[in-house]
Amino acid sequence: MKQTAEVQDTRFDALKWAAAVVLVAVAVAGNVYFADQPMIYRVIGVVVLVVAALGIALTTSRGRELTSLARNAKKEIQRVVWPTRQETFQTTAIVLGAVVIVGLLLWLIDMFFGWLVSTLIG
Repeated sequence: MKQTAEVQDTRFDALKWAAAVVLVAVAVAGNVYFADQPMIYRVIGVVVLVVAALGIALTTSRGRELTSLARNAKKEIQRVVWPTRQETFQTTAIVLGAVVIVGLLLWLIDMFFGWLVSTLIG
């Protein structure tokens, strides 16, 4: 029973995607057609049509998968142990110190090779 419901849902996915694309196309065409109208009305119209298209797209099987992925990503972000302010400062200081040391070493190597080449050339 559940499989037939899923098959029927996926059967209408193409129609739903077509409706979403048509709504976005109407939003773009309407924005161009009503170019002489105040901007606020055009923005409201485009936002309403794009939100409707997004709502239709989220009812498809891919849209439900995307919604599930977003929920799972939010749960994972909540599980992350973020560094403290002091740890962030210390790590940043170490990285900046390493960059300065490597930069100085590269500059010294460049100066040495420049001196060596100028000595060899004359």
